[in-house]
Amino acid sequence: MGKVTGFKEFERQDESYEPVKDRIKNYQEFTIPLSEEEQTKQGSRCMDCGIPFCHSGCPLGNLIPDFNHMVHQGEWQKASWLLHSTNNFPEFTGRLCPAPCEKSCVLGIIEDPVAIEEIEKSIVERAFKEGWIKPQPPKTRTGKTIAIVGSGPAGLAAAQQLNRAGHTVTVFERDDAIGGLLRYGIPNFKMEKGIIDRRVAILEAEGITFKTNVNVGVNYDVKDLKAFDSVVLCGGATERRSLPTTGADADGVVQAMDFLTQQTKVVFGQDIKDQVLATDKNVIVIGGGDTGSDCVGTSNRQGAKSVVNFEIMPKPPGHRSPSTPWPFWPLQLKTSSSHQEGVERNWLINTKEFIKDENGKLTALKTVNVEWKMVPGQRPQLIEIAGTEKTWPCDLALLALGFTGPEATLADKLGLEKDARSNYKAEYGKYQTNVPHIFTAGDMRRGQSLIVWAISEGREAARQVDIYLMGKSNLPSKDMTGDLVAM
Repeated sequence: MGKVTGFKEFERQDESYEPVKDRIKNYQEFTIPLSEEEQTKQGSRCMDCGIPFCHSGCPLGNLIPDFNHMVHQGEWQKASWLLHSTNNFPEFTGRLCPAPCEKSCVLGIIEDPVAIEEIEKSIVERAFKEGWIKPQPPKTRTGKTIAIVGSGPAGLAAAQQLNRAGHTVTVFERDDAIGGLLRYGIPNFKMEKGIIDRRVAILEAEGITFKTNVNVGVNYDVKDLKAFDSVVLCGGATERRSLPTTGADADGVVQAMDFLTQQTKVVFGQDIKDQVLATDKNVIVIGGGDTGSDCVGTSNRQGAKSVVNFEIMPKPPGHRSPSTPWPFWPLQLKTSSSHQEGVERNWLINTKEFIKDENGKLTALKTVNVEWKMVPGQRPQLIEIAGTEKTWPCDLALLALGFTGPEATLADKLGLEKDARSNYKAEYGKYQTNVPHIFTAGDMRRGQSLIVWAISEGREAARQVDIYLMGKSNLPSKDMTGDLVAM
């Protein structure tokens, strides 16, 4: 694959960024793509490694060495075909996926891994530019109707696959635009929303119907779902984790997703009453994941006085930890582009109290340093370190603590079983709930996870729905070894 000696000749190169002082002035994407010559070199770094462990790292089973080789050869249209054969939306994953494939790249054992995500994004953007991505409506219709609830990556992937199988698909989205968390939960500077719109236009041209402002179980009676031959629930894990700490009801303690959603809506001209703003405020972001990083980037763009980040876990090592050896996902410090824009990061710190004034407004946080005590056979114990209490000035505390699972209301109304973690219960690989014609996929089934898993589950669930309705399916499936098989 690639050039036999390419990994020896060429170093890894990633797309660059606009200067911080320029990019924090707006909410546009700020990446600068590599030249076509450099992109070709990056494809040439893919080794003839014998066993491509990148396949095992990718939940979609993307044909990574194959499309890398096509880029090396300058066969960009073939690269696009290979990429889209397993991934409906590489423009999403090429921007937002943490690239587990790169962490399992064989070259990564001794050198920087192949820039797989960069190559993926380059392929799909070239394909859109050249007009290679066109609607593919089915030649015939089966007469079967399917409702998809939720228009995030899982819902969109399931919709496209089922539509291509010839079924008539309707997608219900409770928000005012298609995309789920891709639309309002991901800041525009990470993915401009025109990226979603151009793909949705393709899906509409293929025959999929989209209905927005439809909240199934709220302003749309679940009884009306009986009109469909099958239902696929892809509503995501939207129940936000709270922080049961004294003073958490203070004016200024805000859920991160509310903060991010408001700003994205404002970017698109919506009038948000009493918008939460970080402008001229001391901001503390509690939670060190991707959502926390997004809050840091948004706070800096709004002109925060200071931005501080708290994480209760230990600071990860700068290099792969021995506890997570190759090819597993590594325990390793991640520094995002938002972190580079300005933030004070703190680990092993726990918020003890939100302090508010007589009017109920947040003014400060009290914290204590902690350590984790590991006892074999037991859950890790959180130990507070005496004498480490500290008070931090804070006007805005953003809770970026992740999600506990999907909302229970819809499952209850449909009579669906839930698992021990409150996810909608459906066996992996089958995706069928205890109500036979209702399926579920993505975060709603597996809990908070990666975009690449959402697309994978949407595709796999679509195949199971097709089998349920027709007795067989020609839709592709990724088997347990990661190979693409058509059955």
